[in-house]
Amino acid sequence: MDKLLIKGGNPLNGEICISGAKNAALPILASTLLAETPSYISNVPNLQDITTMMSLLGRMGIEFVIDEKLNIEAKSHNIHTFTAPYEMVKTMRASILVLGPLVARFGQAYVSLPGGCAIGARPVNLHIEGLTAMGADINVEGGYITAQAKRLHGATIMMDIVTVTGTENLMMAASLADGVTTLENAAREPEVVDLANCLKSMGAHIEGAGTSTIRIEGVEKLSGTDYSVLPDRIETGTYLVAATMTGGKVKVKNTDANLLDAVLLKLLEAGATITRGNDWIELDMQGRRPRAVNIHTSPYPAFPTDMQAQLTAMNAIAEGVGMLTETVFENRFMHISELQRMGAEIRLEGNTAIINGVERLQAAPVMATDLRASAGLVLASLVAEGETLVDRIYHIDRGYERIEEKLTQLGAEIRRSH
Repeated sequence: MDKLLIKGGNPLNGEICISGAKNAALPILASTLLAETPSYISNVPNLQDITTMMSLLGRMGIEFVIDEKLNIEAKSHNIHTFTAPYEMVKTMRASILVLGPLVARFGQAYVSLPGGCAIGARPVNLHIEGLTAMGADINVEGGYITAQAKRLHGATIMMDIVTVTGTENLMMAASLADGVTTLENAAREPEVVDLANCLKSMGAHIEGAGTSTIRIEGVEKLSGTDYSVLPDRIETGTYLVAATMTGGKVKVKNTDANLLDAVLLKLLEAGATITRGNDWIELDMQGRRPRAVNIHTSPYPAFPTDMQAQLTAMNAIAEGVGMLTETVFENRFMHISELQRMGAEIRLEGNTAIINGVERLQAAPVMATDLRASAGLVLASLVAEGETLVDRIYHIDRGYERIEEKLTQLGAEIRRSH
């Protein structure tokens, strides 16, 4: 199993390019099931989750042609099976995103209940309730969702809690439904907007994406599209936090500063100087130690839960005391015991972590428990004294493209070992 060996102490300096957003690319790939002609998707990150999604879609009959830049052509005219089997779905929760498109276009789906990171309950009941309201006949037994419908019809669907994949699944299904569907309490994330823009380029009629009410007027059929995935705001934020922690100066390119206002605000509070352009952000700490910040995670546009572990690592070496409250996932503090092994002073009270910043962390063998927790441990390792071994980094490979190459480019001492 791969590990990362990281020698701490180097300030990060230089420029890197940000990859396409995994959390936008996955639903966009699933949406190619809806199109009757080929789609061309570019700026797709080269990640394990993307490979898993393409394998799943390939098993259903989508033919992929990929060039050396990872531009993907998806031909969806020959789909012959409507099953998403457990052995593929168990590694990635986003596999549930095939449910809506399959029922909407083919009138049937047989999809395993999903797996993925063990960060807390992420129930699929909202997907099922929404599709049922649109006229699908759904049974859940033996760990599988069986769904059937002649043709879905429009409905007004009020979601109890904000769900990104639920919003995406129902939006895709509604694109081919008969009549108008209104999604209330919809997720507002940029990745939801990106999927809506992709669907609109296929011929869908969607209004309100990026607000809490999305209105979709179903059409008879959708055609293929040529679409570029938006930049990854979480990858962008992770490298900016790395620069903040190491006292460095880093410019991230091929990104969009408008997607992470809540994160940039906290880094300014921590003492960073930030300049931004159309597709770049530069952060300069001028060798200073960051100041502690308080964080409260909430759905977009508030501070993202996917950046919580990285800010926990930053607060661990910051001046002062920072309080971090996690409101989105109940099990998202598994990195804290590993940071404590490196000398971090963190106290947990319910869903709040109280972090007393120390001047320096010490290298120690640590273990990644989920995708963003592993990013937090990598950042902590960049500022720890000695060489840290981060184990079980297959989690990182699910969400960060070539992380060791990009960090090496910025002057970090990091290498992969088996």
